[in-house]
Amino acid sequence: MTESTIRAGSIAFVGFGEAAHAFLDGWRTSPGFKAHISAYDIKTDSLDPAVRAAKRADYVAANVIGASTAPEAVAGAEAVFSVVTADQAHEAALAASPGLMKGALFFDCDSCAPQTKARTAEAVEAAGGRYVDVAVMAPVHPRLHRTPLLISGPHAEAAAPALSALDMAVKIHEGAVGAASSVKMIRSIMMKGLEALVCECVLAGRKAGVIETVLDSLDDTYPGFDWRKRSAYMLERVMTHGVRRAAEMREVALTVDLFGLKGEMSRASVGWEQTIGELGLRATETEAADCLLLADRILAALDPAGRR
Repeated sequence: MTESTIRAGSIAFVGFGEAAHAFLDGWRTSPGFKAHISAYDIKTDSLDPAVRAAKRADYVAANVIGASTAPEAVAGAEAVFSVVTADQAHEAALAASPGLMKGALFFDCDSCAPQTKARTAEAVEAAGGRYVDVAVMAPVHPRLHRTPLLISGPHAEAAAPALSALDMAVKIHEGAVGAASSVKMIRSIMMKGLEALVCECVLAGRKAGVIETVLDSLDDTYPGFDWRKRSAYMLERVMTHGVRRAAEMREVALTVDLFGLKGEMSRASVGWEQTIGELGLRATETEAADCLLLADRILAALDPAGRR
């Protein structure tokens, strides 16, 4: 696969949410990018007609070919990017596999346990694809296609030039399939675990009427961290993406378990991510910068009667 092939060939997305939009928006700022883009998202199979219509409208707005099935989306694509939620990653790959072109690079960008990625790789390879374990190492905004990626597995050396041709920030992590994802999963113990702790701390502190004093104390203990600013960022992320993060943390807990340890801290993080994410809240620009306003929104949604 040459640079001209991937930049002017065919690329498919399995899953068409935030990550897919971010990558695509970034690629289209790169001179010479003319690839044909197709996509399939499970939301087009929703029982809710409004959900189906909204996703098909996404395809039109993004100027991509919206497929009715995963195999249809990936048929003829030189590169396939799987960007679905962690709990759907293996099933999405299985669904797409019958349509894979022989030799197609299958970039599994999903946040899964390394053991899950190894199982998925077997299915993709059996279908004739070349599976690449991809760990997306930061939020896709604001860096879009330049978000740092770690890749591993037997096809990493072949995959790196293809990703570089798309102006993506890729680094090979030596090792088998699952090596890159081990980095991502174990990092998430801290990153998403800290989010869950911040949720519990800020919400409890707000209910008790002491959160400002608590945050001042934390700033004294960890100077330079800016707990108000970071707490606001973490609360907003959980509000917007909590359900997806909860799915990832289930995979993180599984990762720890399968290494012979107990993933108890990671499993506990699922609670706040899932609970707040399911509220369906979205922060205004003003709220997103203020952890106290965000806490009030969340508390009001958790307890509509207003008991504090």
